[in-house]
Amino acid sequence: QVQLVESGGGLVQAGGSLRLSCAASGLIVRTFPMGWFRQAPGKEREFVGVIGMNEGVYYGDSVKGRFTISRDNAKNTVFLQMNSLKPEDTAVYYCAADPSDSYRDPETYTYWGRGTQVTVSS
Repeated sequence: QVQLVESGGGLVQAGGSLRLSCAASGLIVRTFPMGWFRQAPGKEREFVGVIGMNEGVYYGDSVKGRFTISRDNAKNTVFLQMNSLKPEDTAVYYCAADPSDSYRDPETYTYWGRGTQVTVSS
């Protein structure tokens, strides 16, 4: 059974940083593209970024230059380092695995975590 468990969310002031973790069981993170998404109240789920099997990384335009995705194969965990946070980054952040098509489309992902709340105060 595949499980993805996000952690590391919380409340931070604008300009601050957080690092989210996505610990996987039942799948090996280095063998799947692993994506991060976020969803704010009343908005659609938004692509944050993805790390491919070859460790190539792609980011959404709204986070490019501020967020970094990495992977620790030994811990079977994917990370999302978020710097220079803004109030508009406030959302529930999800990790996901195994997209069947476009990695930017949340509908194509097979496995999802339950999410972790990130709140950025102004």
